[in-house]
Amino acid sequence: MFCKKCGKLMSYEEGRLICSCGYSEEGELIIKDRKRSVDKKIGVVKEENDIHPVVDKTCIKCKNDKAYTWALQTRSADEPETIFYKCVKCKHSWRE
Repeated sequence: MFCKKCGKLMSYEEGRLICSCGYSEEGELIIKDRKRSVDKKIGVVKEENDIHPVVDKTCIKCKNDKAYTWALQTRSADEPETIFYKCVKCKHSWRE
């Protein structure tokens, strides 16, 4: 928790949250275990209401010439981002 007076990170001692600036308050320390979940379906548009630009790109499934596009960083920062496409007509998604 952060100090309401100065914004620094507060420490916990004997039922109180204490800041180095002198501010303190009663509080409870709650530690939550966070587990990372990896979405294996990266690049699939989950909501049809998402707004993406339309580009001239031929669909590999139905041969339509218009597709939505977006980019995501799917690998480490020193690798180029992955470009995704979704056909306007048949909704097939692919990446390059």
